Amino acid sequence: MKNSTNQPTDMAGLYTLSIRMVIGWTYFSAFWRRLVLENKLDPEEAGYIGEKFNHFLPNALGIKPIIEYLVTHPEALHTSMVTFTIVEAVVGLFIILGLFTRLMSIGIFGLALGILLGSGWIGTTCLDEWQIGVLGIAGGFTLFLTGSGSYSLDQYFLKKNFNFTQKIGFKWLGSGTFPILNPKLFVLIGSLLIFGLTLYTNQYFHGGVWGTLHNKSVKPKVEISNISLNNSDLKFEVYRTEGVDVYGSFLIGIHILNEKGDILKALDQTELSNFSKENINNHYVAKVKNGKYSLIIPLGAKADLTISIDDLMTQKDEIHTLKLIDISGIEWTTRIK
Repeated sequence: MKNSTNQPTDMAGLYTLSIRMVIGWTYFSAFWRRLVLENKLDPEEAGYIGEKFNHFLPNALGIKPIIEYLVTHPEALHTSMVTFTIVEAVVGLFIILGLFTRLMSIGIFGLALGILLGSGWIGTTCLDEWQIGVLGIAGGFTLFLTGSGSYSLDQYFLKKNFNFTQKIGFKWLGSGTFPILNPKLFVLIGSLLIFGLTLYTNQYFHGGVWGTLHNKSVKPKVEISNISLNNSDLKFEVYRTEGVDVYGSFLIGIHILNEKGDILKALDQTELSNFSKENINNHYVAKVKNGKYSLIIPLGAKADLTISIDDLMTQKDEIHTLKLIDISGIEWTTRIK
């Protein structure tokens, strides 16, 4: 069969072969890395994918409630990560093989959209996750339009004239002539919507369209909230919302100050590296914990910290400010009362 340009209708699918192979491996390799090369689906092992998912939480777009629910329910999170990995494996492998290409391209589109909304803000030197997300969406849409041509199982089934390939459903789910009367309008509308999403998320996450560029992955930011002061303890919540996702904020100092800024009590890096686990109440799977030389706060981690102030009873009325000090020299302060 030939189209209006007198070319075989499977040529478009042939021309997108490299896109199909690369996108397919991009998603199948997630399964390969997590289960074959290493085991990243074990919650007890370092590099657990659930902790990576937790890193998305602070600045996710539109899906933050879903992420927060999962990272506060470890069993549901683990089930989701296993399911997500299986879906990536099936979608990636089928795309590489060119099997039910249009159906799998919808999977590519959905997976890429999830990456974009969840982690489009992450990337230290380039806009890493945002680029992966928007290009995956555009690639998924393109493969939906073209299907697979030569070098695909879809094309093999078509050439062998299997019965199911003659049904209209196969044209929507597999490959073959795109089953729509006005493809130009469909392509234009779809492309404009994807381009609009690209511009919107580029601006939302990075200020990349107008105004001032920003990158939330460059330096750590720790938010302090829910401060309470009783007779013997100072309790407060820390939440790491920005910075590099591959390592934590390294807290080397906690100071309690008076109104003039004088130090009433100070915990140095030695004391923080031995900070009692009983005084750390983590909320999510990414956990605030002791390091060799500091207290480590991973991206997305939220925890309640409790500090004894028994030694400040005579100066309790002077307590005014809490200051946290990162190893980079960044400081975060907030009023206590």
